Amino acid sequence: MAEIGLQKSDTFTTVGGDPEVAAPKAAPARFSFWSHLNEDVDPDASTGPLAAYCLMTGYIDVISFSAIFVWCGFQTGNFAQLGLAIARLFDGSHGHRSSAFHIADKQALTSLLSFNAGAFVGRLGDKMGAHKRIWLIFATFLQALLTMAAAVTIYKSGQPSVADERAFPTWTNTLSFACVAFMSASLGVQGIVGKRLNTQFTTTIVLTTVWVELVCDPKLFNLKHKVKTRDHKLIAASALFFGAFIGRAIVGAIGAPGALGIGCGFRVLISLSWFFVPNKKKN
Repeated sequence: MAEIGLQKSDTFTTVGGDPEVAAPKAAPARFSFWSHLNEDVDPDASTGPLAAYCLMTGYIDVISFSAIFVWCGFQTGNFAQLGLAIARLFDGSHGHRSSAFHIADKQALTSLLSFNAGAFVGRLGDKMGAHKRIWLIFATFLQALLTMAAAVTIYKSGQPSVADERAFPTWTNTLSFACVAFMSASLGVQGIVGKRLNTQFTTTIVLTTVWVELVCDPKLFNLKHKVKTRDHKLIAASALFFGAFIGRAIVGAIGAPGALGIGCGFRVLISLSWFFVPNKKKN
C-alpha cells in the first residue's frame, strides 16, 4: 500500500503528491476618507441635498424680493427688465426722452452679472468631476460663505429689510448692492451644481421646466405607485414654497441680516450632508 504523505507550506498543500493551491484570504476593506471624498455620488440618491437646495432658492429669493422686488435666482425676469430699461430710452418725443438708469434696473443688472459669475465657478467642478463628493461639498460650502458675506454687508449697510412699495426699494447704498451680488452668486453656484447632477430637480432654481414637465407627466394621476419623475418634481416645488414661507417669516421677525445668517448655517449643514450620500454604483 502506497504511503500517502501530507506536506504543508505557506502557499499550498500537497496530498498524495497532487498540488493544490490554497485560496488567498481576502483583505478586509478599509475605509479611506480621501477616497470617499473622491468618489462619485449617486444622483438618484441625492434627493435630500437637492430638496434642500430648492428650499434655499425660495429662502434667498424672498429676502431680496422683500427689500428690492428683485429675484436673485430668477434671471429671466432680470434680463427682461434690462430690455425694458433700454426700450425706455425711446419713450416720448425727441428731446424729451429719459436716459435715467433706474435703481431697480441697476439691481437687476447686479444680480444678473453676479449670478453668472457664480455659475462660472462650475467650470472648476467640470475639471474636478461634477459628481465628485469633494466638489459638491466644496461648492455648497462656497454658497454658505457667499451667504455669510451677504449677511455681513447688509448688516453693515444699516438699511431696512422690507419695502412697502415697489417704487421705493429699501436697499439703495453700495453695501446693499454688494449683498445682492453675494446672494445672486450663491444661487449661481447652486444652479450649476444642480444642473450637472442631471436629476428631476433640474437646476433647483428655476421651476418653469419642472411645472411644464410635471403637468404633462403621463403618470401624473397614477396615485397608487411611486413615480420618480412626478414625485421629485413635487418635492422640488414644495421645498421652494416652504423656503419662501419660512424665509419671509424670519425676515419679518429678525430682519435680513439674521435671516441670511441662518441661511448660512443651513447651507453648511447641506454641505456636510453630501458626505453621507451613497456612492454611484459602478458598472
